[in-house]
Amino acid sequence: MTNSHKLALIGECMVELQEIEPGNTKQTFGGDTLNTAIYCARLAKGLPLHIDYVTALGTDGFSRRMIDFWEAEGVGSRLVQQQQGELPGLYYIELDDDGERIFHYWRSTAAVKKCFEYPDSEKILTNLADYDGIYMSGISLAILTPKSRTTLLNRLAELKTLGVSIYFDCNYRPHLWSSEPQVIDIYQQLYRISDIVFLTKEEGEILLDGAEGDRVHEKLKSFGVRESVLKDGEKPCTILSNNQIVEVAAQTLTSVVDTTAAGDSFSAVYMVARRFGCSPVDAAEMAHRVAAYVVCHKGAVAPMEEMPITGADIISCSE
Repeated sequence: MTNSHKLALIGECMVELQEIEPGNTKQTFGGDTLNTAIYCARLAKGLPLHIDYVTALGTDGFSRRMIDFWEAEGVGSRLVQQQQGELPGLYYIELDDDGERIFHYWRSTAAVKKCFEYPDSEKILTNLADYDGIYMSGISLAILTPKSRTTLLNRLAELKTLGVSIYFDCNYRPHLWSSEPQVIDIYQQLYRISDIVFLTKEEGEILLDGAEGDRVHEKLKSFGVRESVLKDGEKPCTILSNNQIVEVAAQTLTSVVDTTAAGDSFSAVYMVARRFGCSPVDAAEMAHRVAAYVVCHKGAVAPMEEMPITGADIISCSE
């Protein structure tokens, strides 16, 4: 446990405007892989683990405050490219008459779309070889221009040959892609180099030719995925690891306040726990506990003080 680990997470952080009531909004920041990075960084407070975030932003006040926001959580920004004249994306969360959330996005010109086309991009991609693991999601890939996406995929394939672990959360959002065949082809490129793939039951059916249950794991294994985690909401998740499939029950909840970042936090805990030698079952049990905690709070980033899992718990389970 003395060796230090370094993880880099790639993606998009946006300005978030959340409607408290009509005419009254709260401004914060959000993004799927950023949420994962924050929960990883919270675990890192008790582990020999360093977390950095990879993205592109502007030099505006929102971008600066965004970096301050995640640095306060312990997420590093040395891999962030800030471009003069560029801006981050923005999204607005509207509440309908029943209290359900409706998302509106303004991200078509966000700086991150060209994340791997800027003057410093080559240096960023080169520096990724210094990391033990790299995590990204389907959203991370979807928001990139075709040129940036191809550049990233080629570099990830190189990093895989250098012994860097690749972690991929499918996080499929149909509206971000031009067609299902396009996303299936790109995802398959990731499957072939990924050490762990996270996906939901619905994503398995769409992305893996209607596969369900154990067949999802078998399909991913055929692409070379050594470990896959299939989530199914409040139902047990199933995991393929060491050529065996195990089932791990989720936490029982009496009420859910907000499901935002449930999957992001699950991935964070599972990935870090496995990185430090916890078994798949122990990692999933701890990940379920944190996800259950997160959905009992409003917003993506639940209070740190009452987090049910810490770095010390991961050390204990890996001994």
